[in-house]
Amino acid sequence: MAVKPSRLTRLWRCRVIIYITDIASILAAKSPGSRLTDASSLFRLYLVQGLLSILRRLKQSPDQEVRLLLLGLDNAGKTTLLKQLAAEDISHITPTQGFNIKSVQSAGFKLNVWDIGGQRKIRPYWKNYFENTDVLIYVIDSSDRKRFEETSLELSDLLDGDELAGVPLLIFANKQDLTTASTASELAECLHLHTIRDRMWQVQACSAVTAEGVQDGMTWVCRNISFRKK
Repeated sequence: MAVKPSRLTRLWRCRVIIYITDIASILAAKSPGSRLTDASSLFRLYLVQGLLSILRRLKQSPDQEVRLLLLGLDNAGKTTLLKQLAAEDISHITPTQGFNIKSVQSAGFKLNVWDIGGQRKIRPYWKNYFENTDVLIYVIDSSDRKRFEETSLELSDLLDGDELAGVPLLIFANKQDLTTASTASELAECLHLHTIRDRMWQVQACSAVTAEGVQDGMTWVCRNISFRKK
C-alpha cells in the first residue's frame, strides 16, 4: 500500500514548485521567447546561480587583515605558540633573536602575528612594533614563579605606554602541561590584572606544546577584534 505523504512533506513540495515557477517567470521575462519546461534543469540552474552569487559576495568581502603583537619574556613559549597557530612543526625551536611573523586565517580575519624576541637586550626594541597593533598577546611561563615579578613589570610598562592604550590584551598562561604551572586565576592575582580598567583583557590557560587552550584564546581575540572594528 502506498504511503500518503505527510502534511509537512506536501508543504515543502508546494514551496519547491512555487520557487521553480518564480524562477521560470523571471528567466522568461529576461529572455522573451525562451522556453524552460524541464523542472530538474531549471532547479539545477537555480542552484548554480545561487552558488555563483555566494562566490561573488565572498570575493567582494576579503578577510580583514589584523595585526597581533606577541610579546613575553624569553623562554615563555611565544615561538612555539606561533608555530602551533600556523600548524607547523614544533619539534625544533630556537630562541628568537629578532622577530618572526606568520599569517593565520581565523573567523574571517587574516591574522598577521608578530613574534618579537623576549631577551632582556631585545625588550627595549619592542616599542618599534607597537604601531597599528589591534590585539596584544602576552605569553607567560606559568611554571616559572621566580620570574613572575619580572614579567609583571614588563607587562605594566607595556600597558602604561600611550602606543598600546586601549588595545585588547590576551594573556596566555602557558606551559599548563607542566605539573608546576600556576593556574590562570593564580597568575591573574600575581600580576594584579584586576586593576586593569582601560581595556578588554583575558587570561587563558594553555599549553603551546599540546595546543590545549590555544584555540580558546584565539576565539577571544577574534571576538574582540570584531568589537573594535565595528
